[in-house]
Amino acid sequence: MLPSAEQSQASVTKMLTEVLSGREDPEGFFAKCLSVLGHQDTRLQFLSLIRPLSTADRSLHSILTSVHHQYFTHTDDDDEVDDLQLALALSQLEMTANQQSMPNQESQLQQCGERLVSVSPPQGSSQAKVSPGSSPCVKLIPPRTEENELQKQTHPREHSKDTPWTSQSNLMSKQSVFGHRDGLMDEGESTKSQKPQQSKTKRRCRKGAGQRGVGLPRSPSAPPPLLLWFRRDLRLCDNPALVGSLEVGAPVIPIFIWSPEEEEGPGITMALGAASKFWLHQALSCFSSSLNRIGSHLVFFDAKGKSEGGSTLLTLREVVKQTGARKIFANALYEPWLKDRDDAVVSALQNDGVECRMFHSYCLRDPYSVSTRGVGLRGIGSVSHFMSCCRQNPGSATGVPLDAPSCLPRPSHQPQGVCLDTLGLARMPCRKDGTLIDWAANIRKSWDFSEEGAHRRIEAFLHDGVYRYEKESGRADASNTSCLSPYLHFGQISPRWLLWDAKGARCRPLKFQRKLAWRDLAYWQLTLFPDLPWESIRPPYKALRWSSNRSHLKAWQQGQTGYPLVDAAMRQLWQTGWMNNYMRHVVASFLIAYLHLPWQEGYRWFQDTLVDADVAIDAMMWQNGGMCGLDHWNFVMHPVDAAMTCDPYGKFVRKWCPELSHLPDELIHKPWKCPASVLRRAGVLFGQTYPERIVTDLEDRRTQSLRDVALVRKEFGQYVDKRSGCDLVPLPPRLVSESLGSSYGDEGVMSQFLLPVITRMEFKHQLEDPDADSTSNPYNAVLKGYVSRKRDETIAFLNERDFTASVMYEGAQRRERLESVSRIMEGLPKTQNPRGRARRTPAAKDRFSIVPGGAVSSLR
Repeated sequence: MLPSAEQSQASVTKMLTEVLSGREDPEGFFAKCLSVLGHQDTRLQFLSLIRPLSTADRSLHSILTSVHHQYFTHTDDDDEVDDLQLALALSQLEMTANQQSMPNQESQLQQCGERLVSVSPPQGSSQAKVSPGSSPCVKLIPPRTEENELQKQTHPREHSKDTPWTSQSNLMSKQSVFGHRDGLMDEGESTKSQKPQQSKTKRRCRKGAGQRGVGLPRSPSAPPPLLLWFRRDLRLCDNPALVGSLEVGAPVIPIFIWSPEEEEGPGITMALGAASKFWLHQALSCFSSSLNRIGSHLVFFDAKGKSEGGSTLLTLREVVKQTGARKIFANALYEPWLKDRDDAVVSALQNDGVECRMFHSYCLRDPYSVSTRGVGLRGIGSVSHFMSCCRQNPGSATGVPLDAPSCLPRPSHQPQGVCLDTLGLARMPCRKDGTLIDWAANIRKSWDFSEEGAHRRIEAFLHDGVYRYEKESGRADASNTSCLSPYLHFGQISPRWLLWDAKGARCRPLKFQRKLAWRDLAYWQLTLFPDLPWESIRPPYKALRWSSNRSHLKAWQQGQTGYPLVDAAMRQLWQTGWMNNYMRHVVASFLIAYLHLPWQEGYRWFQDTLVDADVAIDAMMWQNGGMCGLDHWNFVMHPVDAAMTCDPYGKFVRKWCPELSHLPDELIHKPWKCPASVLRRAGVLFGQTYPERIVTDLEDRRTQSLRDVALVRKEFGQYVDKRSGCDLVPLPPRLVSESLGSSYGDEGVMSQFLLPVITRMEFKHQLEDPDADSTSNPYNAVLKGYVSRKRDETIAFLNERDFTASVMYEGAQRRERLESVSRIMEGLPKTQNPRGRARRTPAAKDRFSIVPGGAVSSLR
């Protein structure tokens, strides 16, 4: 028997639920309606069946209306029945013939739908055309073959454009593509079954291309709305909390709560400085526009001053009361104080009957899930040890990045929020006359703050800079880095998306992938040592004798030290809010090793001026650079020697220190060596156009720094391992619990466990002779790749571009030629060259790396 009209309408309603939940596409749903209702009933009843969508999900309603209008307009105007209509008619006959053998109506609809999906329209048919007002996600389903299915499993992201509803449901159901281990933590691992393809970011991120939209009709029986709480996950692509909210099938209310008191946490954290606040303001504005494009709206709430320690909880309770929401989804944060805040909020709201879910997204590996079991603690603090821990104790699989939705179900009414400007994130200071000081003008010009800007950055990097990244990422005069750190910090691109694109590049940069491991390592250290941003991990180094010269600190902050490379880097930081990793090492070494200023001062300045200011990363790097962290870097960046590696021709210095732009290449990094005539022609006047050097005796200050370290290590001998000479630090409570079991829960017992950590070899040697100078130390930690510090003086006098050295060098060559010719004419043998063969310094590729033989010894 044929199904009755009531049964047919019930079947259509059930199929509508399938398309609303994302398991069916709009055009496939319309084709099934034709099979179930028939041609005439579909024409008369279809629009009334989808009428509730006009208020709940206008985008989906317009798509279905457009498909209905297009189909029946074509059948009225054209007498010929095309191939698609014939296929639909045949499938209708097959369904009728098989109805008697089908046990229930649900299996009939399923079989009919599978036959309809297998129908492929001919090219040029009118059914393949989409009206201008329809959404780009309306398309006919391609034929489903075994080859296509195999390709989808092998390259899931490559096929997400054509069948997004299928690929996304497969991703959320965690099929075989989720079964691989974390690719980042196994350096050089080859994922053969899932080898990612070359980056297709531009294709994947096209507006509305191949995306799914989920929505439900708003009716008295509809579920209450869901609150989607955004923090540092301001993106649509690969956002687990966003995708999870769509799976619920309820209206979604995106919210952002600004509570600076809770962001700051205990101690002197400086979680959000002025530059990062400005970036956050711009990123929120761009993200709000992105949500508007998919039919949603981001609501801002200002929680400042409501109740210290509970402002976010009070705000969420008010929003829940206004909207009647019973679910809150968010992506987790890993700073210890923010995790404690989130745990308290989740516990309190669950007691109120509100379900809260936190999704892992901010790091590749949840730092609270990293364990040292099977690896031990030897080498802790290094990225190699961290990656070994992740390989030995694999967590949940990294998974495949998720595409962005095309629309969000919107509730019937929105809660009352505030304007973005009310949050005061980008507020500029005023002069006495009332005019604004727009200190962020250059930052605004230097960056694209949108999610699309992040994808354009990675696309450009993977097509150009990635091929030079392995060997030349430290160059300051060339853009060989990705500049993606601010986008990663504010979640405008996910680390998983970035990892997959990096693996899919033609040149797979392992060094670049290790940078993501360094990021995870920083958050792991922060979870182990919550006071990382303000207190030294190594107890003896808390007693180091630091300088209190505020004029030196101010000169370093303003780029007025008299050392061109340091000044150029600090001016770039102030004007753009960013500098590459190599230059951060240079300025940090100068502040700590040569100015003897505490690392906390550098950390605070970076947190205030960097647009990518990240508490975990900055604290770990400054602790290591300040000799107080879990790792000791075995190098010190000399302000002149480093310039010969990262800026050999002075291009970077000329850009940010234009007053030195007319100096020759070999002298631009040490203008104090220039003859007076060269300075006069270049327009350089020390103390007026360019500052004098704030310190001149760099070797003596390095020696003093080593003596200070030796003194504190000798004074606090209980924190030095007598056998190995390594520093000892108290073991974090979590690591003690992992190693000895949960029974050791007393912090007093835990503090008795001391852990040997990586210690610089020159510190171990200096302990034997504290009064020795740095140059006599056989493990002197200078910048690698240089013969001696006298190399640059040798080059300055012998380089052909130095006019004085050029004249002297040409005269010597002329005399040698005359002497050689005269000896040949007299029949005498040639004289041996006393200068020997030229030597090339290791790992140097510029013309300054050639050191004439005998020149170094002649200066001794």
